[in-house]
Amino acid sequence: MATLPNPLPKLAADPSGRSLGLRLPPGRLIDATDDGPWPEPLLWHAEKSAGPGSWAALGAPAGRAGLLPVLLDLGGPQGGPEQWELSPADTSYPGDHDAEDVLLECWEGAGDDGEEGFDPELARFLAPFGADWPGPAPAGSLTVEPGVCAARIADQLSGADGDGRPHAGFKDPHLALVPARRSADIPAAIGWSGPLNHENDVARLCAVLRSWEDRFGIRVIALGFDTLVVSVAAPPATRAEAEALAAEHFAFCPDNLTQNGPGDLRDYAATLIGERAWVFWWD
Repeated sequence: MATLPNPLPKLAADPSGRSLGLRLPPGRLIDATDDGPWPEPLLWHAEKSAGPGSWAALGAPAGRAGLLPVLLDLGGPQGGPEQWELSPADTSYPGDHDAEDVLLECWEGAGDDGEEGFDPELARFLAPFGADWPGPAPAGSLTVEPGVCAARIADQLSGADGDGRPHAGFKDPHLALVPARRSADIPAAIGWSGPLNHENDVARLCAVLRSWEDRFGIRVIALGFDTLVVSVAAPPATRAEAEALAAEHFAFCPDNLTQNGPGDLRDYAATLIGERAWVFWWD
């Protein structure tokens, strides 16, 4: 796959972004990786926290310039992306992986106790499926345009919905721009290492995100040090659909169920029905 041209180097000489058709607030270009400076900037992020309408105002013009928006949490204990040990050199291309193969391998890997095959305690926890991978969940039906849904969730994470809810643990989200072909590729494009204890190559998980883009209208909205938030334009509408999807969530991020979950897989599935945002956290 040919590499997309990276528009970000132009911002070094033109911080306003006018040459790209943008009107950017003061911001920073990030090229720091776990292996030292990257040859080109991996991302740009605004210096000030994101506010109401930040995503919607910049998303469309940035897309025309070859950049995609994402919120980055700069307020966590691990700091911002300069301290996140980004590893683009160790990241493959999402299109080189099959989402169903990745989910199957992750399902089996998460349940492998190293001695007796699939952990019997975990198999009971994953009822109604048990040890056997049930296969992919059926696609949802779009009930809102994905871009509109993405802007709404971004505003919620920016504290703009006014309802006082905690926003996925994000303390200081800043709007960032990343050169990527599609929203699902954003973690791979910057070599994000949030799921490192579960999957060494985040591009494999991005292949799953691509599949979720196609089936559920998701968009990658926000990244923290070890947290990922996506918007969902076509969430499951029934318990059966949600349970099938919950199995994919377990394969994608076991910690969501085993450490953060409300109970077993059925309990977790109940939280997915009609839900417009999915939050993933890896220990």
